[in-house]
Amino acid sequence: MVSREKWTEIIKDFHQKPIPKLIERDINIPIEIPLKRSISIIGPRRAGKTYTMFQIIGKLLEKMPIQRTLYVNLERADLGGLEGKDLMSLTGAFFSLYPDNKNKKIWLFLDEVQNVADWEKFVRTEIDNENMQVFLSGSSSRLLSKEIATSMRGRNMTYTLLPFSFSDYLAKDKLETKNLSSAEKALLINRLDSYIRDGGYPEVVLHPEEKDKILNEILETTIYKDVVDRYRIRNIKILKIIIKSLIASSCREFSVHRMYKFIKSSGIKASKNTIYNYCEALEDVFFIFQLKKFSPSNKEMEQSLPKVYLVDNGLLTSNGISDRGKLMENTILAELKRRGDDVYYYKSTDKKEVDFVVLKNKKPKHLIQSAISVDDMFTKDREISSLLKASKELKCNDLLVITWDFEAEEKTKGKTIKYTPLWKFLLNI
Repeated sequence: MVSREKWTEIIKDFHQKPIPKLIERDINIPIEIPLKRSISIIGPRRAGKTYTMFQIIGKLLEKMPIQRTLYVNLERADLGGLEGKDLMSLTGAFFSLYPDNKNKKIWLFLDEVQNVADWEKFVRTEIDNENMQVFLSGSSSRLLSKEIATSMRGRNMTYTLLPFSFSDYLAKDKLETKNLSSAEKALLINRLDSYIRDGGYPEVVLHPEEKDKILNEILETTIYKDVVDRYRIRNIKILKIIIKSLIASSCREFSVHRMYKFIKSSGIKASKNTIYNYCEALEDVFFIFQLKKFSPSNKEMEQSLPKVYLVDNGLLTSNGISDRGKLMENTILAELKRRGDDVYYYKSTDKKEVDFVVLKNKKPKHLIQSAISVDDMFTKDREISSLLKASKELKCNDLLVITWDFEAEEKTKGKTIKYTPLWKFLLNI
């Protein structure tokens, strides 16, 4: 049980320290909503969830004193073993310090809330009984969504925050993105080259000279704190083998059966269920995305081999993946996920593959291919052939090829195919 004295210390420490300077993120999270709902920000560890909370607090401070806001980092070493009832004593200490706030709207920010048992009961009580807007953050997609679905009963809005978008990345140097001169465009393309190589983890962007050290720390923290501890994983050796295989399989189909056979041939005991569970845990903590193959049949979709992508390119290049085609494709998938799109891949009846199928209202809306270059006639024919076949089978006519620098629009067999450079796609130009 956390004492009121301790909570008072934490509250006053927050109110007496300045809000840190930050790069404003390109994410549209409302400061307040009229309905009695909490707002959750979920995403991978060290992607910037805390600083996004500070960004929101900074906007609030333009209208009101800091005493009407409260931020608590629930991963503090001195707050271990918290329960929902401890959070009730937090708000008790807050209103004891500022009794006038009882009649005013308050903004409460709980960072890494999954560390508190029964947190959702506390949040539901507060948004029901108090004039309070509650913001939550967490590095678990499944844990938060499961708890919210069962206990919050629809009284939550969730936003996913991934590492820096290309727009966020450029904001660091305040670079122009529209009406560019040739020199400005060359500089932007140079930044894009760095972005797809180094990724968008904020610490890496701000301290590129420490890139390898930071990315190794993120990987180790993900393994031990977010996966091993949270899911009580016992066989760390198998987990590391799976992580290595997932990185090597980026942008390709990943077979649990083949992984099982490989591990077995190495003389290590592990069931297929164990491998499935470890992969699900890695997806839950936003280390990987598993992209399913689109099919009109739900059963076939569920049984398909997933294609694997990593949440950030830095985790690929720091582990020896340097293929520009892979880095570009992984960047595109991360951006589609950042936008909240419902994404799949597709294989036609004659096994021609389309990298991304974006659904709207559960129907194919956009077909997208990733190709570094279409200068080679055979490469271009392959990409176009796959798009045309999928367009016919899926009855979808929005066809896009994302390239490194080629831009055009062509008509082929009655279909319009648009080519757009990667930088324009990422900046939504």
